[in-house]
Amino acid sequence: MDMQTGLHGQAILTINAGSSSIKFSLFLVPQLNQIIAGQIDGIGGEVRFKVKLASKSTEETIAWPSASRPQNHREALSFLIDWLHQFAKDIEVVAVGHRVVHGGQKYSAPTLISDEVMEELDALMILAPLHEPHNLAGIRAAQESFGGIPQIACFDTAFHRTHSFVDDCYAIPRYFYEKGVCRYGFHGLSYEYISDRLLQMYPKEALKKVIIAHLGNGASMTALNNGHSIASTMGFSSLDGLPMGTRCGEIDPGVLLYMMQHEGMDAGQIAQILYQESGLKGLSGGLSNDMRTLEESDLPEAKEAIDYYVKEVKREIGALTALMAGLDVVVFTGGIGENSAAIRGRILREMAWIGIDLDEDRNLNGEVNISSDASRVLCLKIHTDEERIIARHTLELSNNTTVKNKASNV
Repeated sequence: MDMQTGLHGQAILTINAGSSSIKFSLFLVPQLNQIIAGQIDGIGGEVRFKVKLASKSTEETIAWPSASRPQNHREALSFLIDWLHQFAKDIEVVAVGHRVVHGGQKYSAPTLISDEVMEELDALMILAPLHEPHNLAGIRAAQESFGGIPQIACFDTAFHRTHSFVDDCYAIPRYFYEKGVCRYGFHGLSYEYISDRLLQMYPKEALKKVIIAHLGNGASMTALNNGHSIASTMGFSSLDGLPMGTRCGEIDPGVLLYMMQHEGMDAGQIAQILYQESGLKGLSGGLSNDMRTLEESDLPEAKEAIDYYVKEVKREIGALTALMAGLDVVVFTGGIGENSAAIRGRILREMAWIGIDLDEDRNLNGEVNISSDASRVLCLKIHTDEERIIARHTLELSNNTTVKNKASNV
């Protein structure tokens, strides 16, 4: 695979390390033009490496040397960085931005990474054991490969740090709150991007009562009032709220006690079920965690999984609306929210009681505004771009004199 002829300059690299994947992008500065986007999937198993260049319309698969398949994120990141050095040899990476799932109660904004910050983030791994270790591995690999250039941590929890105590606490002894047991909310980078786009596209409506539904393999919803997050469906962990691809969503804690006391399961076994075997996958009898597969299936289990998913999204829309005492805008984003007209339609139909009137044709055609002209609530479909938010924060916070110019609005 050859890079574009004549492509050169300084760039910001963004790294988004998930449980078994790494997303990355390169943005030229200062305009933040994205020139490369890619993803490594299947880390620890059958690895796939796909890259898309801005100059090409299709994604390309990069052959992975069979003798060097990575067993962990650090090995995968080392390969990725070596690949970037080879194929983007005329690009100088001047700063690296990292998605970090958990910032705890302290980090409410993107932060320049130091040794002290890394120590504090290491201590937070107990709050996000399936995600935070990979995020930090990405930071360490980038530090080793790029030397002393700025590394910026962008937190998924930061967007929700505007919640009040009542919106964040659980009804358990208060000393647990002081130990960090509270509702954090996640998907904050996606919500930040969508709220910014909403402000550009619909400036008057953006500052009203808004619900954003990030529906993908991971799924959550947040309520915004005057542009600030006031409530989220996700809580202490990324398990809470909506059912997801393989995660359970809301569950009675008594079920967990039952698993321990009557099924003899330990914490590891329960975590495996709740994180990897539940959600759409579990409800469909193990058929799939992919909504597209379920929509194409004639099996009753697939239909029931979708029915449950739609029911829970509708219930959370009602709950978040009640908290705000009204609703003016609903925005769908994420893989399912952006691409499944059928799911959007099933969620929004029969919601005239809340002021929603779906325009079937607009929805099927994938238009941004999918509500009718008579709808009191504006219903939208907006593509999210977490990598661009990370790049923007990285540019703004970098102390490198060559990248001090402010990014243009996303």
